[in-house]
Formats: sequence, structure tokens, C-alpha cells
Amino acid sequence: MFNLISAIEELSGIPSKDITKLLKETDTFTIQFNDSRGCSRQIDIEGLASSLPLHVIAVLLTNGRENFLHLLQGIRLLYSFSDLATRHPRLEQILLDDVKLSEQVMDLVIFMLIVLAQSDQDNHVGRSLPVIHAALVACSFHLLTGYISSQWQDIANVMLAHPKVDIFMDVAFDSVQATFRLLHMELSMLNHNVLGNSSSLCIAEKTASFIFQQCEASLHYLLSLCQQKLFRDRLLKNKELCKNGGILSLAYTILKLIIPECFKESLDVVAAISRLKSRILSILLQLCEAENFSYLDEVAGSQKSLHLAKSITIQILDILKVGFKREAVQAGDSVDRRYPKGFLLLNSLRLADIFSDDSNFRSFFMANAIHVLNEILAVPHQVFLSNWCTVDVHLSEEDGNLEYDPFIAASMALIFQSGSPESILSSASLSSEINFSYHSNFNGIHLVTYGQQRTSYLIKIVANLHCFVPSFCEEEERNLFLKKFHECLLMETSDSFLMHPGDVNTHKAATICENLSSLSNYAVSLIPNMLDDEDVQLLRLFTEQLKKLTLPNVDNYAQASMQTEGEKIKVEDNNPMQQSLPTWAKFANGNINKTHQDPQNGVGRPYLFVKAEPKVLDDVSDIKGSNIDLKGGTPLSSSSLELEPLLGAEFSKEAVFQEEEKAEGVHSEEKQPRKRKRNIMNERQISLIENALIGEPEMQRNAAMLQSWAEKLCSQGSEITASQLKNWLNNRKARLARAAREARAPSEGENTYDSAGEEPHTSGIVRGSGHQPDTHFETRLSEPGRSFVVVGLPREGGLIGEGALGEREVTREE
Repeated sequence: MFNLISAIEELSGIPSKDITKLLKETDTFTIQFNDSRGCSRQIDIEGLASSLPLHVIAVLLTNGRENFLHLLQGIRLLYSFSDLATRHPRLEQILLDDVKLSEQVMDLVIFMLIVLAQSDQDNHVGRSLPVIHAALVACSFHLLTGYISSQWQDIANVMLAHPKVDIFMDVAFDSVQATFRLLHMELSMLNHNVLGNSSSLCIAEKTASFIFQQCEASLHYLLSLCQQKLFRDRLLKNKELCKNGGILSLAYTILKLIIPECFKESLDVVAAISRLKSRILSILLQLCEAENFSYLDEVAGSQKSLHLAKSITIQILDILKVGFKREAVQAGDSVDRRYPKGFLLLNSLRLADIFSDDSNFRSFFMANAIHVLNEILAVPHQVFLSNWCTVDVHLSEEDGNLEYDPFIAASMALIFQSGSPESILSSASLSSEINFSYHSNFNGIHLVTYGQQRTSYLIKIVANLHCFVPSFCEEEERNLFLKKFHECLLMETSDSFLMHPGDVNTHKAATICENLSSLSNYAVSLIPNMLDDEDVQLLRLFTEQLKKLTLPNVDNYAQASMQTEGEKIKVEDNNPMQQSLPTWAKFANGNINKTHQDPQNGVGRPYLFVKAEPKVLDDVSDIKGSNIDLKGGTPLSSSSLELEPLLGAEFSKEAVFQEEEKAEGVHSEEKQPRKRKRNIMNERQISLIENALIGEPEMQRNAAMLQSWAEKLCSQGSEITASQLKNWLNNRKARLARAAREARAPSEGENTYDSAGEEPHTSGIVRGSGHQPDTHFETRLSEPGRSFVVVGLPREGGLIGEGALGEREVTREE
């Protein structure tokens, strides 16, 4: 054992190209060299290579936590052997073509990660643990690349076939999280020890940068595996990582990283932390956007995970707040491509869009996003235009790929472990120039596309929060986002002695409305590639309503735009924003979509088009006097659109608070998760899928059929994924069951139309008792000129209707 340990210690420090030279000097696979003491040594490379994986496993299992240095040397040598095998057929046959040895390497990686996942709890290992631990995790991952394949899909498939794949997933994320916990402690200690010492500061910065690089390499490995569909699907079924919040816990640990005071001026450290946060958000996006599985529904099923997800939401909003505030101040600055920061803001916006449109998190997101959106929209108008309403985004993010060399990483970790300042400083340049060179992948996302994407996500967030669908939303949610946004403006001025309670900062409100109007006009150019028409209509509606609420004398503002220069406010008679974009004052007199004439004063009022269902509504006034239009939407009546309840004499801050208390009470209750707030299909798509359901009523249970129909539907309108189609079908089924239960009245009789004759009603005629398991029942629905029949059978656990309700969902028309 001593000879084997000594051979690993001596040989692991020799690069593979030097071992190749030694092999050329002999006809056999026995090389001769002088060790660190000057003694001549002979080593049988073939015998050492074939026995090395089992040796490292034996050391790991017997006393692994006390032999991290030897384990790192063993992994470094294994990597060198895998590199040698690509140039020596004999070694390739031993190392890469031997299935048994490959299995030993996979077992070694899993056992190593198991130990590393718990090692941050051991304080006796020594101060060098963060550096060694980070290197061991990253190097262990890359052994799979060396011994299985350089293609991510191949690695994913091989690991999925391994009997311990679920254990691998658990410890892979847990070991990375352990590294980040150690990193938190190391940063705190480095910040405390370097005060007033420039030499110590330089070493501390190199140490921190090295750990960041190892962490980034590990996160990149996990992200690459998550990008493989089969691996991601298996990961989503992992209870510990998904339902119990294992991945969310890792994400929260990373997002809580702050830049130590001593590293505030270090471009390297600042960029590294930004990239780490961007990487973990990319992993979350992979899970949230997965088809055939709702990750957020799974998360919402556990209180622990739900709490973590909400904490991550706060962190994301903070990233947006700080990032865009910095953009407004640093207008004109260029991106330093030597230190790419990753797509942190773009990924944060993408996740914000998802959270704002998910019924599990919409209310919480709205309550915490108001102030952030307020600040984003309140920047000076010209700054807002240059950041959000142009394809020529002068401030953009840049990402980069880390070229990772496990041999040099392990060598650097051993140098840092020695604690010699001279060794660390002399090796620092080697680390940055060879091991961790960044190759920009900015060309992967064109500058124009980047600007359009971030703008589209901002618009979608506003549209998601302002959207109201009677069939899915509680009445308390109507205009809730508008009320809260207005309340935010009131709270900001409530302490000012220059304003009366309830007054709004007119200049700030005018700036926000001006920016929103410009955003609405620019949004049209993003249809249909980035946005759909509904998003733009909701944004315009919110803009118009906010102007009426905050600027009741809007016509006075329509003659001039307000521009801030320093602390001075200047009012000009004519100040166009851009040649291609009209001012918000011009937009104030424009149409939202369609208008109808008020019978009393002839004033055109804009319609609110929402994705409502042509079925029985709780409030008859919602559809009275309106017509079906625009992708199956139902425009609300003029009374529901106008803001008399908000602008009348009875309006006060107390009224707003009362409404919000009601809404909070509704959202605080445990309710069945409600998915997408708006329609995802047009009339043609709905008609096609309804016809298909006649022959395949249980389509939502057939993954292949879902995928096939999702692809067919995409050719008839907006893009729809198999996951979205499955959610739509499940929601449809739930609505049918609910309608059937409501229609099973104890007494017979049929409702009549209201005075306007336009309200669809359900009849009270139900055939069958509804109390026996096999009883057949029918429910008749009717609206002017048409009647429908809902047919269903009671089953254990509830009624499953095979019929028609809601969004053009008709089984049989009479």
C-alpha cells in the first residue's frame, strides 16, 4: 500500500504530455523517473491504471475525510490517464473500453460525492477545506467526462442507466451546496483577515477567485445535465430535490451570496458571483419550463419548498431592483468583456414572468413586485427609452464559457493548501491564463434579440399581474394590481408635509404613465415573435386606467411632457420622445382596442378584453350588453371598465386597504392550484382540440398524443407546449366536473334569461339520480339561439363530465 500511495503522490504531479515522453523512452509500459527526493523510481503504468479506481475507493471508504489531499492526487492521476488513453491504444483498451473499470469510475464519483455532501459539517479537517472541497467536487464531475464521453447526452444516458442514479442526483446537488456553505464561511474569514494588509488582500482575492471557478465548473456541469430532457424528467421526479426543496435550497444559498467589502473593487470577484447566480437561475428555468410536469405545482405542495420558493422570489426581485437601478445610473457605460457577468438580469426577468403567471405564486409575487416595478418605470423618460424601447440596447449582459482543466485545478488546489504566499502568487497567473480562460458566447444571443427579450418579459409581467379572468380569479382580484400600484404611489408621498394624505406625486405618476405609454407603443413591434396581442392589450389597458386613477386631469398633461434635468423640472410645449414613438400624451387620446359610445355623453370608452368563458358568471353585469370578440375573449361592460368605484368621492386609502384585506384573505386560504390565467389557444385551436377529444376523451394521460397535438396546434396559432396543453385539458375537465355538480339541483325547473336576454344559463333538469355509481346524467345549457348538453357519469372521487362548458367546450349541440 505504501508503494502505491507513494507512486500516486509522485506521478500525479507529472502532466500527461510528460508521461507520454517517458513512455516513448521504453518498449514496455514501465517508466523510470526521479522523484521529488531525487531517487530513481520505476512504475508500471498499465498495472497502476487498472488498479487506481479501486484504490481510491478503498481510501475513500476507510478514512476519506482525513485523506482529501491523497484523494485529490488520485483523481488528478485518473484524469491524466484518461487523457493518455486518447493517444495510446493499449491504455485506451484498459481504461476506456473496459466496462468494468468504467463502472468503477462511476462508483468512485458517487461515493466521493456522498462524502463531500456531508464534509462541510466536519470542522477538524482544517482551514484548507473550502479550497480542496471545491476542487474535489468539480474534478469528480469531470471524471465522468473523461471516462464516459465528452457529449452531455451520452453522459446523461449512461448515468440514467446506473442503478444508483437517484443517489447520484441527490449527492450531486448536495455536494455543490456543501461547497457553497463552505464558501460563505471562507469569504467571511477572508474579509476579516485582510483589513489593512495589501499582500494578504491579493492572496485572499486569488483564493476566493479559485473557489468561485470550481463552483462555477460544478454548476455548469449540473446545468448541462439538466438541459438533457431525459435526465431532467428523471430529476423532476426526485422527491428530495424537487418536492422537498433540495434544489431550491441550493439556489437560495447561492442567491444569498454577497460581495465582501474587501472585494468590492475586484472586477473578477464581482463578475464571478454574478455568473454563479445566473447559472443557478438557468437551472431553475430548466425545471420551471419543463414539459409534461409542473415543477411549481410540486413545489407548492410542500410548506418547506413553498417558503424557499418565496424567499427566492424576493431575491430575484432584489436582483432586478439593484440591477436596473445601476443601469439607470450607468447609462453610457460599456460592458467589460474580460469579466462576463452572465445573463443574470435576463434570467431573473424570465423567472419573474413565470412566477407572475403561476397561480401558486401570483399573489405573493404581486405584493412584493409592486415597488420594484414602480422604480423600473419611474426612471427619467429618455433613460427609459434607451433601456427598454429600442433594439439598440447600449447596456447589455454578456456570458462566457469556463474552460476547465481538472489537472491544473487539482494542482492549484494543492498549492493553495500548502499556504505558501510565494507559491500562491507565482501560480496565480498560470491559473487565469491557462486553466480558466473565458470564451465569450455573446454571439449566441444577438444584441437586438437581447433587448427585445428583456422588454417582452417586462411587458408580460405587467400583463400577467393585471389580467383578470372571471372563471379562474376571485372577484377581489379584479384590478388588484392597479389598486396596489396606485397605493404604492400614495405611500411614497404619505409622509411629505407638502402633500395632503391621498395625494399622488404628480410628476412621478406622469413619468410612469409616459414610460408605460411608450412601452405600449413599442410593444406592437414585438408581435408576434416575442408577444401576443393579448399582452399588449393588457399593458395598454393598465396604462390607461393608471392615468385616469393617478392623473384625473390627464388632458392638462396631454399638451406637454415633463422632463427632469438634475433636480430641476422643465415643462416644454413640444418634446417628442422619438420620431418613431409618439408621446404618452398622444396615446391618451388613442383607442385601446375597440370603443363604444356612452349613451349619455358620446365619449368613446375602451373595452377590456379578457380570456373569459361564455358560461354562467357570478356577476351578470360582467357580460350584459357586451359581445363575444377577439380570440374568444369577453369584453367587460363599460361599467366594469370605468374607474368610478376608484375615482368617486367615496374613494379613499381606507377603501383600498379594505379591498386588499379581502383579497389577502382569499389568497391565504389553501386552494387547489389554478394554472394559467389566460387562454393559450385561439378559436381555431380550441375547435380542433374539442373535435379530437370526442374520440380521445382521456388525451391528457397520453404523453405521445399530447406532444403530437401540441405540434399540430402550433401551426394554427400561438405556440403551445405539451405541458400547457395537458394543463388546459386538466382545467377543462375540472370545470366540467364542477359544472355538473352545480347543475345537479334537487328540484326540476329551468332558469330563464335575464331582461337583456343575453345571459347563458344552466337548466335545472338533471336525468338520473346522481347517487348511484353508474347513474347517467345530462345537463342542458342554453344561450340565445343555441343549446348544449353535458353528459357525464359519477365516479369515485368526483364527477367526470364528457361535455361542454367554458372556452368553446361543446360535446353535443342541439
